[in-house]
Amino acid sequence: MSALTFTARGMPAADIDCGGLTCDSLAGKSAAEVAKLPILVGGRQTPCGDVFDVSGSDTMQIVFRGNGATCNRIGAGMTIGSIRVEGDAGDHLGLQMKGGKITVTGNAGDFAACEMKRGRIVVQGNVGDSAGAPLPGNKKGMSGGMLVVHGNAGERLADQLRRGQILVAGNAGAYAASRMIAGTLVVLGTVGAHCGHAMRRGSLIVRQRPPLPATFADCGTHTLAFLPLLMASWKEAGAPFATLPVNPRAQRWMGDTGNGGKAEVLVWA
Repeated sequence: MSALTFTARGMPAADIDCGGLTCDSLAGKSAAEVAKLPILVGGRQTPCGDVFDVSGSDTMQIVFRGNGATCNRIGAGMTIGSIRVEGDAGDHLGLQMKGGKITVTGNAGDFAACEMKRGRIVVQGNVGDSAGAPLPGNKKGMSGGMLVVHGNAGERLADQLRRGQILVAGNAGAYAASRMIAGTLVVLGTVGAHCGHAMRRGSLIVRQRPPLPATFADCGTHTLAFLPLLMASWKEAGAPFATLPVNPRAQRWMGDTGNGGKAEVLVWA
């Protein structure tokens, strides 16, 4: 069987809500049936077939083709299967995702992996602001799974991260790991200002010391036995994470002392 494929018909300027086009909700439906399903385009219901050419039959493998920068909520709430976005994805990619895998060959918008619980999201390009964060007004961000970003990330990356891992090969903007509750954030490039603001627990792992707030204390350089074990879990993320030299030595900064002081920033020695 070939993957159920949504090919864009010249994307409209209005935002498209793709939250209902998941492996869970489309199971057992033919391409013709899927084309008749209503989706929201600019807040109005429109037959899916008016926006996408729908082909293929395997609803456990879904492909989006074309300019998907206005396609929001791709993979929202999914629990099984895989979604591949050939190009860009819009906002709220993998919102409250509970399983499966999403791969994006281009960039993703704001709130990627927002409140994600399980599964894996891989973005070959960049992600916008608030990746792994909660919806506005909520108090817990991503609580499980893995987000892998091969490009850069915007501001407030991993805000209120609860569990899981976020791996960023490029740079991160301001307020990375802000209000972080637990979990692991790894940034191989640079990190912007105010990182770790109001961190409670969890680990921010970097290759060069970021501009930390004065409320972080230098605890010296240590050999940390858990680092090689943690790095072993990155093998499934592929290069460059899978090919990093294993190094258990890191300089540890503890903070935010204004919020309990039990979080850590590790700078690889």
